[in-house]
Amino acid sequence: MTTAIPHASWLKAPETQALLAALETARAGGSRFVGGCVRNTLMGREVDDIDIATQLTPDEVVAVAEQAGFAAHPTGIEHGTVTVVVKHKPFEVTTLRRDVSTDGRRATVAFTGSWEEDSQRRDFRLNALYADASGTIHDPTGGGLEDARKGRVIFIGDAYQRLKEDYLRILRFFRFNAWYARGPIDPHGLQACADLVAGLDTLSVERVWKEVKKMLAAPDPRAAWEGMKAIEVRARALPELSNETRLDALCTLEADLMLPVDPMTRVAAALTDQESAKALARRLKLSNEERDRLVAALGDEVKLTSYMSLREMRRAIYRIGNEAFRDRVMLAWAGAGGEKAQQWRALVAHGQMWHAPKLPLTGDEVMTAGVPAGPKVGIILREVEEWWIDADFPDDKLSVIERLKAVAQGLA
Repeated sequence: MTTAIPHASWLKAPETQALLAALETARAGGSRFVGGCVRNTLMGREVDDIDIATQLTPDEVVAVAEQAGFAAHPTGIEHGTVTVVVKHKPFEVTTLRRDVSTDGRRATVAFTGSWEEDSQRRDFRLNALYADASGTIHDPTGGGLEDARKGRVIFIGDAYQRLKEDYLRILRFFRFNAWYARGPIDPHGLQACADLVAGLDTLSVERVWKEVKKMLAAPDPRAAWEGMKAIEVRARALPELSNETRLDALCTLEADLMLPVDPMTRVAAALTDQESAKALARRLKLSNEERDRLVAALGDEVKLTSYMSLREMRRAIYRIGNEAFRDRVMLAWAGAGGEKAQQWRALVAHGQMWHAPKLPLTGDEVMTAGVPAGPKVGIILREVEEWWIDADFPDDKLSVIERLKAVAQGLA
């Protein structure tokens, strides 16, 4: 495996080079890229965020950034993190640190100048890889490069100690396996997670939910999900997500047919019904939007079949919306065992292309037709709307007005 990444596009970007030049001016060799940007580049994955570790203190980082004309925001100053924005591009710059004390949820840290100390407080060896300004890789743990090459997720040092520092690492262990592992889950890490699984009870539900969504966004999380089930992480942290058969079927058809992945659809697949969706939303404090989406995905007031006509499809989308329609189609498809793939895929495609029009009639127009203000206006609007839906949403204002007149006369 290469030990240098000088040609990475994010490394060569003008914003990156400008920030590194400013930091290097303050202390030569004192700043390196770290974590996901290095790991993902080595593993041929997309890079989203760029993190920088530095021997400079947070105050020095702010001073350097402002002197160079960059915006500096102390977004995590108690842990040494300053977000520097260069031409609208954010970079998280964090001072090297070591843990002073931990309680399984948060750590008290002290700043250090040692790359080795900084690496030892991280979670997995492939996340403790650093790259200097030239793109040369530094591997203080001695195993990160090999893990990235082989697709292994292994704790730094003693797995039990890493987990006791932050029990969220139990879920992160499975999330990183879902995204990066190319072989069996590390048995030593798995055993440590099993022995310390009760630590999950100390975590905030918001952190748990965030981690679960990230894991279920992986291309194929099935092996990691099975690992969570085997040591009762799933039952302990996510008891509502018990429909393993449907989740497995959904992941299978997504993988086999190379379908786009949506973690919220997978969460819906793992739930049993609307009541379990509401229970999950209450317990993990989901947003109202997330709760409503899961509840809608598990509704059954509109019947969906692989053989429904385009007219029936449009009527269903008008009733429940495009997002709920796609979720329900995917769940029904998974429930059918992946059969009739061509028909289900067509429904998904049509459901993305067709968007429900707005009824070309307003309450004011109903009153203009002679209907007095009051409950009857709403009744007539609903009558006309039902006719319009049944007629497959004609874009014909004149026909709608004629129908309005007929309904108004009939209810007079």
